[in-house]
Amino acid sequence: MQDRFNRQIEYLRISVTDRCNLRCTYCMPEEGVQLKSHEEMLTLEEIARLVEAVAPLGISKIRLTGGEPLVRKGLPTLVKRLTAIPGISDVSLTTNGVLLTRYARELKAAGLCRVNISLDTLNAKTYRQITRWGDISQVHQGIEAALAERLEPVKLNVVVIKGANDHEVLDFVQLTLGLPLHVRFIELMPIGESAGHALSTYLPAKEIKKLVEAKYRLSPVLNVKGSGPAKYFQIPGAKGTVGFIGALSEHFCHACNRLRLTADGRLRPCLQKSLEFDLREPLRSGATAEEIRQIFRQVISCKPKEHSMQLEGWGKQERIMSQIGG
Repeated sequence: MQDRFNRQIEYLRISVTDRCNLRCTYCMPEEGVQLKSHEEMLTLEEIARLVEAVAPLGISKIRLTGGEPLVRKGLPTLVKRLTAIPGISDVSLTTNGVLLTRYARELKAAGLCRVNISLDTLNAKTYRQITRWGDISQVHQGIEAALAERLEPVKLNVVVIKGANDHEVLDFVQLTLGLPLHVRFIELMPIGESAGHALSTYLPAKEIKKLVEAKYRLSPVLNVKGSGPAKYFQIPGAKGTVGFIGALSEHFCHACNRLRLTADGRLRPCLQKSLEFDLREPLRSGATAEEIRQIFRQVISCKPKEHSMQLEGWGKQERIMSQIGG
């Protein structure tokens, strides 16, 4: 389906949980997170029913997010159910990688296509500082497991924060020389815990790219599989690629093809805007597939032209990123 601005909406990001086994400083507070109860969360069956209903509208790509999606019990079962739905051609996962070693083989067998792994530093001490208690060795093992199971392309999502990890940009780039990893540098957005300082500590994508080009020659790459806005480049002879996502400095809303479903069943047409539509109640009250599709049509018709994070930041929203879905 197309929205009012002739964008083809084909991509649904589904948060399967608001829980996470880390507490990254720019994402979640260390304590006091108001987690949803089990009853408030969509069941895996409800998620599958919803996707079955909306696939005929042209939704063909699904990304499972959180929180940390791998803390949700039964996730491989959901993956298997989703990949069997006619019209669904791509099911992927965004994870912090901590539990990936345990689940990579099962997820691959269930039909998962690929993974994005969030990793903002290669330094064990800095990783513990950013995540508050994470063990980076578990993430390294998760990356190795993803490569071994060919959950490809394996992408690393690196949120660049001025003064915190910007000095590691070239270290991440070096990974792509010998490994088929796709490193994506992402601008820090004023969302949730980072709302108060993001505009002063984010590094524009163009500046990150200049850091890389000071040492390496980059050639554009157009064939990296995915549904996101990254612009990819490759160093001659490298096995992987380097991507840049300028959510603030390079508005890509004109090409936005996604909707977001929260773990408690709210559908959002835009990450930044607080507008949400309830799908949990219709699902639990016996709504037909056509009635679910009609709600989707309404949401798509409300999709805004663009976000306004540069001017408004996160605004007065009560939800943090882990409650919406990464």
